[in-house]
Amino acid sequence: MAKSKPQTASISIYLNLPNGGAFGPEDLALIDMIRIERSIIGASRALQLSYRKCWLSVDALNRTFESPVVATFPGRRGGGAEITQFGERLVALYRSIERHASNSAKKSLDELTASLDWSFDPKARVSAAARDPA
Repeated sequence: MAKSKPQTASISIYLNLPNGGAFGPEDLALIDMIRIERSIIGASRALQLSYRKCWLSVDALNRTFESPVVATFPGRRGGGAEITQFGERLVALYRSIERHASNSAKKSLDELTASLDWSFDPKARVSAAARDPA
């Protein structure tokens, strides 16, 4: 049996913007799913999130920036949503930040990965904490 290559640690970026807004992996996933589904309700179903949560996230994104991230077209016929040109640029900038951070941190992440205890079971830690409320 061939030994599988160990996984490496990864970086997740969460941007705290100076105007109080934020942008992170959840927002990126929502934008990507709206692009695929062409609607907020379709994205909410695909991501298994409530429509309200998705709508509020889109609204917050659109209010965070001067230009909207998602354009909506309400109504039963021809309704839906699409990512704006600015929204596409936002995604590109975010992915660039992720790429630069990952490249910059590669040696440190490799060192951390090399020091991992591969027998660690995160579920066991949660169970132990639940049994022993300190």
